[in-house]
Amino acid sequence: MQRAAFAALGLRGWSYQHLPVPPELFVETVRALGAAGFVGANVTVPHKRVALALADSATPAARAIGAANTLSFLPDGSIDVDNTDAPGMLAAIGAPVAGLSAVVLGAGGTARAAAWALREAGASVAVWNRSAERAQALAADLGVSAISRPQAADLLVNTTTVGMDECMSPADVLTTLALDSDLLSSYAQVVDFVYATAPTVLVSAARERGVATVDGLEILVAQGVLSFARWTGLVAPLGPMRRAAEGGDDV
Repeated sequence: MQRAAFAALGLRGWSYQHLPVPPELFVETVRALGAAGFVGANVTVPHKRVALALADSATPAARAIGAANTLSFLPDGSIDVDNTDAPGMLAAIGAPVAGLSAVVLGAGGTARAAAWALREAGASVAVWNRSAERAQALAADLGVSAISRPQAADLLVNTTTVGMDECMSPADVLTTLALDSDLLSSYAQVVDFVYATAPTVLVSAARERGVATVDGLEILVAQGVLSFARWTGLVAPLGPMRRAAEGGDDV
């Protein structure tokens, strides 16, 4: 996706690559990237909270959320971080959420971004996690509610990694997320941060029940557009990025 954007704008010499990093090497690796010529990086599970902790500076959104997914390596050697998950999710939803109710599944860095973004945009937010203590801690930090089981709402937002394993059956996915068919049918829209070129099990199950959906690929593109702009100072070419993310273009 990012390589397609570089190519579309003629940014020769720019590249984007995958760097698998275990948690115990994360801080050491990230601190070395600027000197190695990197301008920026995206981080994902499980590094988002650590990314904020190691930063020299952070946007107000990243500080408020307590997690970062977009790092910028500045000329003076410092590291600045942002959270593009939050605005990326709202952009992918594409409609006002003020006055709506939302249930967020999960309690990690992505859940914090989703809960904060929805709350800031005027939604009523409740958080569920398999670990009740983690849900309660997130809720206390962000001023939202924690619930013991998912409940009916306008929006359901899955920020867990459940469904990333393509071998899981639809029944197993719903059971693991403490959902059932009737409850899933009650939502007006389901948002799933898990991304793949094909619809996830949760998204497929929601669509089968006539529920509107936002899949993780849409969110990935939306946050990628924001990351690109931070690193290059240019307006990201949305079309080429979306086509590349969908598998239609690769550079």
